[in-house]
Amino acid sequence: MTRACWTCTYASCASRSSAHRHVHTHLCPVTFRVGSLTLSPGLWNTQTPRVHTLILNRCSDPAQPPPVAKPRTSRKRPQTAVLLLTLLRLLFLPVVAFLVAFHQNKQLIGDRGLLPCRTYLQSVQRHFGGRVSWDALSYAPTILWLLDWSHMDANLDALALLGLGISSFILVSGCANMVLMAALWVLYMSLVNVGQIWYSSGWESQLLETGFLGIFLCPLWTLSALPRGTPTSRVVVWGFRWLIFRIMLGAGLIKIRGDRCWRDLTCMDFHYETQPVPNPVAYFLHRSPWWFHRFETLSNHFLELVVPFFIFLGRRMCIVHGALQVLFQVVLIISGNLSFLNWLTIVPSLACFDDATLGGLFPSGPGRLKDQVLKIQEEEARGPGALRTRGRVARGMVNLALGVLVAWLSIPVVLNLLSPRQVMNSSFNPLRIVNTYGAFGSITRERTEVILQGTASANASAPDATWEDYEFKCKPGDLRRRPCLISPYHHRLDWLMWFAAFQTYEHNEWVIHLAGKQAPAAASAAPQGFSPKCRALPWGPARPRTRPEHNSPEAPRSH
Repeated sequence: MTRACWTCTYASCASRSSAHRHVHTHLCPVTFRVGSLTLSPGLWNTQTPRVHTLILNRCSDPAQPPPVAKPRTSRKRPQTAVLLLTLLRLLFLPVVAFLVAFHQNKQLIGDRGLLPCRTYLQSVQRHFGGRVSWDALSYAPTILWLLDWSHMDANLDALALLGLGISSFILVSGCANMVLMAALWVLYMSLVNVGQIWYSSGWESQLLETGFLGIFLCPLWTLSALPRGTPTSRVVVWGFRWLIFRIMLGAGLIKIRGDRCWRDLTCMDFHYETQPVPNPVAYFLHRSPWWFHRFETLSNHFLELVVPFFIFLGRRMCIVHGALQVLFQVVLIISGNLSFLNWLTIVPSLACFDDATLGGLFPSGPGRLKDQVLKIQEEEARGPGALRTRGRVARGMVNLALGVLVAWLSIPVVLNLLSPRQVMNSSFNPLRIVNTYGAFGSITRERTEVILQGTASANASAPDATWEDYEFKCKPGDLRRRPCLISPYHHRLDWLMWFAAFQTYEHNEWVIHLAGKQAPAAASAAPQGFSPKCRALPWGPARPRTRPEHNSPEAPRSH
């Protein structure tokens, strides 16, 4: 039996009220026995609750204060609490997407639009037996099946405004939960699945897949900028990493398997001039020396075919991958108007970082956000963590189910990546949860434009009739006009006019509708320069200036 001097601290744990918390420090003799611990009499208070925490610290001198315990360093995986906050700050992208929908939906898919969504839903309904069956719902999942089709313009505006309001709240407050994120996903999916060719670009499916993963980043009900009870799931983090891996590798493979100019390093000689909607910077990049274009092409192949595999080579290489991809997307944003595609691709790239690398994006100081995150991490490092409640167990099961779902839906996507007949920007499921991606598999050598003309002459067939070109909001037309700068905003009609130039107007029904539109609603979404005198007159034929060399595999997927 050995006697020693110890500092004994015990704390009541039965009550959470500060008035009932007692922490007493004593210098007390402690007797050690094998398998037991005996405390001296008189230490216990008769009012002491039954549950206590006992901490013993050995000291060499009774008069010497006990040593300050150093927080133990955690050897757990790198923390990702700040990741949620960073991704939420990038949720201005749904704001842009719903804003574009509100501005343009009525003119494109409204009651008097170029391709009315009511006509599309009716054709789907007829295809599946003339009723709203489960087959019709699964083919085109949308809330519009449940609404009154006689006021389709109002329905489209309601979906867009509701999504705009929710996404604006998340952007301003920095708070989100699963309910709000799921609502955004359902609202935008309802628009995409009736948007037909206007919503067939790859970034529409990419936004839906990103939003679906974002649902599982957030707590179920809590609205807090830093939810303590919802640690970032590794399944969700790796879901984002798997997304950026497929985006970049798919884009690289479609180039190598596509146009020969990607293999002989000459594609960038033409890209800046012939891309869908050039911006002012593209004018100067197009005039760069030949060696710079070769360097651009080689760098593109390295970033899309080699760098994606850095994700699986440990934490440091994963961070390098994230930094390179973010830098790459910034360069693409500067060099062209590619809607919100490149802004959106930055989001899954951020999943390659952790708190140690993202912490610098947030303010520090007592009580600030970074200080709160550090306190949470210290609490996790001191012990095994909080007890696993039913909610955490249920959330773990949901995350596990999410991982299984993503893995199962990835099978056809992986087979597509490995196939020499790779298809890009396609979905293998109606909910667009896991998709294929790619960009610019073919580069046109000569720019072809569809020119729409109108005349105010009483006899449009008269030889002396004067035909004038209609200028679009952003599509190249007048050579004296400077290219526009609109990214991340997107003019859907201007973008599709670039694809229409690869074919004659007979292959694009909507071009014929556009050329014959007389309604003011079409005029507000179509080219600028309309006047009341011209609205009541038919347009002239849509005439491509030259026949294209070949059809681009970048053409959007039609429904």
